[in-house]
Amino acid sequence: MSHAYILWIATFAYALHVVEEYTFDWKGWAEHVLKLPVNWVHFAIVNGVVVVLGISCSQVAWSLPAYSLGLPALMLINATFFHVLPFLTTRGRFSPGLGTAVLLFYPIALWAYYGAYLDGVLTTPTLILSFVVGALLMASPIVMLKLRLLPYFNQNR
Repeated sequence: MSHAYILWIATFAYALHVVEEYTFDWKGWAEHVLKLPVNWVHFAIVNGVVVVLGISCSQVAWSLPAYSLGLPALMLINATFFHVLPFLTTRGRFSPGLGTAVLLFYPIALWAYYGAYLDGVLTTPTLILSFVVGALLMASPIVMLKLRLLPYFNQNR
């Protein structure tokens, strides 16, 4: 039996992560700690796109593992750089999403990679490319949030 089903579990874990972030005011935290110019509409749209990503990764599964493993890579990057490291660098200030990042993202993402390995689809190039995909996916909304503040992108001029 293929272990690609783990990607569906990862998608559900991401949905739970969104609930935790919303419940504990990720927006307020991101504005103060990460200095991101976010609002709840951005939050909803970006996380909606991530859930669609999860569904598409789950459907594609091992037919394109570098793409489908982009979701677990995104989870590991998100957990590490947007929850655990800020928690540590702020000397314990709670990061909304930290609980699901630690309790769900790390084990499920690693399980997905292990499942891909067991199914014979995890190669070194696939591993590297999946992290490139995950990093690009993680960076793109942040870059757009920053770019939209530049005069060139102001549509009211």
